[in-house]
Amino acid sequence: MRKFDTKVQHLKYKVLREVARLAWNDTLLDHLLDIPKTIVPGNEPTMRCCVYKERAILGERVKLAMGGNKENPNVIEVIEIACDECPVGGYEVTNACRGCLAHRCEDVCKRGAISFDRNHVAYIDKSKCVECGACAKVCPYTAIVSRKRPCQNACKVKAISMNDQKAATIDNQKCIGCGACVYQCPFGAIMDKSYILNVIDLLKKSENGSKYRVYAMVAPSISSQFTYAKLGQVVKGLKELGFFTVVEAALGADMVAQAESRELAEKGFLTSSCCPAFVQYIKSAFPDLLQYVSHNLSPMATLAKYIKDTTKDAKIVFIGPCTAKKAEAQLETVKPYIDAVMTFEELQALFDSRDLDITALEEDVLDNASYFGRIFARSGGLSDAVAQGLKEQNIAFELKAVPCDGIEACRMALLKKSKNVLDGNFIEGMACIGGCIGGAGCLTHGEKNKAEVDKYGREALEKNIGDAVSMLK
Repeated sequence: MRKFDTKVQHLKYKVLREVARLAWNDTLLDHLLDIPKTIVPGNEPTMRCCVYKERAILGERVKLAMGGNKENPNVIEVIEIACDECPVGGYEVTNACRGCLAHRCEDVCKRGAISFDRNHVAYIDKSKCVECGACAKVCPYTAIVSRKRPCQNACKVKAISMNDQKAATIDNQKCIGCGACVYQCPFGAIMDKSYILNVIDLLKKSENGSKYRVYAMVAPSISSQFTYAKLGQVVKGLKELGFFTVVEAALGADMVAQAESRELAEKGFLTSSCCPAFVQYIKSAFPDLLQYVSHNLSPMATLAKYIKDTTKDAKIVFIGPCTAKKAEAQLETVKPYIDAVMTFEELQALFDSRDLDITALEEDVLDNASYFGRIFARSGGLSDAVAQGLKEQNIAFELKAVPCDGIEACRMALLKKSKNVLDGNFIEGMACIGGCIGGAGCLTHGEKNKAEVDKYGREALEKNIGDAVSMLK
C-alpha cells in the first residue's frame, strides 16, 4: 500500500509517527534518544555510510518534528549534517566539448571566465563566473551544463545558497516558505518544522475535560490525497482521533470568492491573497505591488474567523498540503483564528501513531462547500470562482484573469504589472506548480490530482457560491 511519492517522505513520516506515538502516551521526553534506534535498529546503516551519522541525522529530524529551532522564524530549516552529498557545481564544461574553433562561449562571457587548454577545450574559472548561463546558451554541442543542487533548482526565488561548509543555507528575507526545496531534496536535508505536538496537546486536553472543541479544517486538495482510502473514511478517521467535527476550507474559499469579486470590481485591479507563499513573494520581491493584494484573508483564515466569531471555545487545526500555511498561521492577522497547522504527511503520521486503519472505518460525510470553493485547490480554480462570484452577484465587470501556475509564472505576471504592460486585471497567484495539489506537504503529486479535485467539486451538493455561503447565515 503506497502512501508516499518518495522514500524521503516515508523517512520523515516514520520520525513524525514515532514522536506522535510517544506524545500520546506522555513518554516522549523519556524516549527521545530511542527514536533513531527504533528507526535504524542494529549496527548496520540503511541509508548512510555510518550508522552513527545516520542516527545523528535522525536526531535532528526528531527536533524538527518537535517544532525545530524556536529562534529561527522560518518554518523551513536545513539539517546541515545531512547536507553533504551534493556537488556544489554551477556551470561546468562536460566531455561533450569538442574544442571547436568558434569559441562562442568565450566571446559571449562578459566576465572573462572562459579559457582553453592546448586542445582548445573550454574551462570555466569559478572565481570569475557569475552563473549567468550565457555560455551554455551559445555552445553548439550543449557541452556546458548547469549542475546546481536540487534545492537551488527547486527554489525559484533564489533563497538558497551554500555556506563555507558547502551545506545549503536559506535567506529568510527571500524565502516564501513554499517548501519546493523540501520536496526536491534527495537526502531530506531540508525540512519543514512540524507542530504535530501542538495538535496532540489540543486533542488530549479536549478529551480530558477542557471546555473547548477542536475543529479539523481540511483543504480541498484532500480529495486528491489518501488514495488508498475513501474521503469519507479520512473524515471518520479525524473524528476518531478526537476532532469534534471536520469542516471544509473550501467553504472559506466560497466566502473569499464572493468578497474578492466585489473588491475586484470596486478597485479595477487585484492580486489574490489565498496563497501565503505568493503574498510573501510580493512582500519580498515586489513591495510596490502590495497595494493591489486583496484585503481578504485566505480561505483558511476567513472560515476560521467565522467559526471563532460564532462558536464559543473553538480550537481550529488546519490540515492541508502547504508548508507556507504554517508561516501564515503565525501572522498577527491570522494567529487569533488558527491554533495549529498540519500537512497531509503529518496527518498520515497521526493516524498511524494511533494504529488507526482508516480503510476499516465506515464513511462519514463532508459536504458544506460549493463546486467553485472546492476547485480552489488547483491552478485556475480561483479565477473560475471569481468569475462565478461576479455572475451570481450581477456585477457588471469584465474579468481578465491571469492564472499563474507556479512562482515563475507569478514573477512574470508581477513584473509585467510593475511595468504596466500586463494584459489582465486579476492575478491569481499560486506558488506551487498545479496549485495547492502540488504543495510540499502532499502525500502524492501529479497531474491525476487535478482530475480528482474537479471530480470532488462536481460532487458538491451546493453548485453555486451563494448557496454555500447562505448556509452560514
